[in-house]
Amino acid sequence: MTDEQICLIGREFRHFKGNRYRLEGFAKDSETLEEMVVYRALYGDGGLWVRPAKMFFETIEREGKKMKRFELVEDAR
Repeated sequence: MTDEQICLIGREFRHFKGNRYRLEGFAKDSETLEEMVVYRALYGDGGLWVRPAKMFFETIEREGKKMKRFELVEDAR
């Protein structure tokens, strides 16, 4: 794990649809060894989720606007 990844653990992110999540850690897919992000919903039952790191940190386009799929919430710490 890189220093940059370690600094992100425990940080809060806002999904482009508005919900907030806490990055819990990083893992590897046991079959493909693809790097995954483990994150927890900060709403509802606080479900635990996983998705490829490439997808978690990617920039997407919606309705002609480019944005990060998950944006770091700087003031959450």
